[in-house]
Amino acid sequence: MVTLSEYHALIEQAPILIWRANTDALCDYFNDRWLAFRGRTMEQEYGNGWAEGVHPEDFDRCLKIFLDSFNKREVFEMEYRLMRHDAVYRWIFDRGVPYQEDKGGFAGYIGSCIDVTQRVEAQEALKFKLEEELRVLKGIIPICMHCKGIRDDKGYWNQLEKYISEHSEVQFSHGICDKCLKKYHPEFAD
Repeated sequence: MVTLSEYHALIEQAPILIWRANTDALCDYFNDRWLAFRGRTMEQEYGNGWAEGVHPEDFDRCLKIFLDSFNKREVFEMEYRLMRHDAVYRWIFDRGVPYQEDKGGFAGYIGSCIDVTQRVEAQEALKFKLEEELRVLKGIIPICMHCKGIRDDKGYWNQLEKYISEHSEVQFSHGICDKCLKKYHPEFAD
């Protein structure tokens, strides 16, 4: 059986940020990890003080998810940027669940947060790379119907291989098909 002091140590030393909100949707508890992450005191974070650290672009969405879920007594999950103690915004995955008092009545919310900045940045980098590849590959390419040269953005005509090599990661190796071998080099065709 876990003692009260062991339970307290688990909550305070867990490798996640933990918060609690009362029945008025005001936060009344943050674990030591949260306070260290934010570099603020319990008094500063108390109530809605914690929301001062939410990135302005995420604030309205974050507040709406929290309050809508709170009013419906539903579990919520959201990501938002939260200012760390060094004034750097970090992406946070926050999950809140309603909890009950001993007699079964609604007592508020308990939530946990983890820093997911590396995952978000990796996803953004991948998205950028894919968009860049699509940008390079899409569009109409002006190609000469006789020599198969391609006109670049500056109006110059380039060999097909040169143009494609400069605009993609494609590498070419040259060969000769059977039809062209018979037409241009009949001496080697047999």
